[in-house]
Amino acid sequence: MRSLRRPRLLAPFLLVPLMAGCFASGGGDDSASGDGGGGDGARLRVALAFPPAENLSPYGADATLLSRLGVTEGLTALDANGSAAPALAESWRRDGEKTWEFTLRDAAFQDGGDVTPAAVAASLTRATGAKPAPAALSGVTLSAEAGGDRVVRITTTEPDPVLPLRLTSPSLAILSEDAYGKDGRVDPVGHATGPFELTKVNGATSASLDRFDDYWGGRAQASGIDARFIADGTARANALRTGELDIAEAVPVAQAASLDEKTRRDTATTRTTSLLLNASSGTFKDPGLRAAARAALDTSVFAKDVYEGYADPGAGIYGPAVTWAEGKRTAPVGRAAAKRPGSGDTITLATYDNRPELPEVAQVVKQQLEKAGFTVKLTVREYSRLEADALDGKFDAFVLARNTLLDTGDPVAVLAGDYTCDGGFNIAQLCDKGVDRAVAAAEKIADTAKRQDAAMAAEARVLGSDAVVPLVHQRVITGVADSVQGVILDPYERTLVGTGTRR
Repeated sequence: MRSLRRPRLLAPFLLVPLMAGCFASGGGDDSASGDGGGGDGARLRVALAFPPAENLSPYGADATLLSRLGVTEGLTALDANGSAAPALAESWRRDGEKTWEFTLRDAAFQDGGDVTPAAVAASLTRATGAKPAPAALSGVTLSAEAGGDRVVRITTTEPDPVLPLRLTSPSLAILSEDAYGKDGRVDPVGHATGPFELTKVNGATSASLDRFDDYWGGRAQASGIDARFIADGTARANALRTGELDIAEAVPVAQAASLDEKTRRDTATTRTTSLLLNASSGTFKDPGLRAAARAALDTSVFAKDVYEGYADPGAGIYGPAVTWAEGKRTAPVGRAAAKRPGSGDTITLATYDNRPELPEVAQVVKQQLEKAGFTVKLTVREYSRLEADALDGKFDAFVLARNTLLDTGDPVAVLAGDYTCDGGFNIAQLCDKGVDRAVAAAEKIADTAKRQDAAMAAEARVLGSDAVVPLVHQRVITGVADSVQGVILDPYERTLVGTGTRR
């Protein structure tokens, strides 16, 4: 079995009009953002669905946890249109085909040091050497160096027309030198640049954050955050309902009706729930049996029944929130003919319960596959106890809810990270030369429309392999107490609280 790296990017001129809605960084769509004047606002009580899975390493799944709590940020940020916007870098320009120069704003680390070109270059260099590699760097080799008093120069071995968008990834957050231990461990506690500073982490149970008063974007209106990691979605909803929480992310659809309409916010996202089939070993190494599994699934039932209308039927890797995709989608390429499953075709199907709908989705998938002749064993665990086995290819099939634009914002990057031979988040274990060629061709294109066309051509190759079967495109429900304003309803699910979030 080939080795896997960990899961997995458009300049100002490369605009991707992805979302039907929009969000405002730092403020959200239900209040104005912070005015920089500070104040001593009450602490926010926030429940997150996923506990730290990797000791808060910024290079894997925990990177999004850190960005959602306002702890970390990168050189650039993703705006509502899917373009790279200023963050720690206030501007950038391309210098030739392989080099970009980023001009830094005046900012400080939470441990007191200045955000200098040398510090930024060192942080990015650490990311390039991380094992496993950050998802955003899948298929990309870069080097960074100080280029002046406020300038960082980043050079890639091959031309990368989307480098500013790549740098929006939460996994490429900038940390101070003291964050990096001699043993290779990265500790973001007190070493990031965001409006909130981690002060204490209680394992997989809770974390405390205080406002970072020297934040370059102005003092946050809340004085801090008391975060709890509650994998049980019903428990998150109940805690919000009883006044124990101010914000509860990922409220289960089954609990939505129990919340007052004013506290229930649903947001169209770029998250797709799919069935991933292990294409390198076991039953589904046979493309004919993958085709049989795909043909056995009636995907129309998931949006209507399991998600109770808070979703759209699966159409492809990119859902309707990626507004340009539907008009460019083409038929899958290279599908094998379906084979009849044999008596020995027993498969292990796995999913996780942090998103409460997924076990129900998996049960429906199990029933439909069994009806087609497969023997199915279902495994459900908490995500942090499942991820390593999934990445190692220990399951035949896996139900995954994946935000396809989370890591980079670039539609091509998720294909490179999830479905190529060297992809860092390739749970499907797919290694197909046709897919790799299509993705490699798309990665070279800078023109927006042509890049989108190439992404859809590559999607057709991926879908033709039957290693992934899109089931449903999700809307995410966030529970927000009446007293709270400024929650960031981010379609990319990278942010949740900012300087303007308060109660």
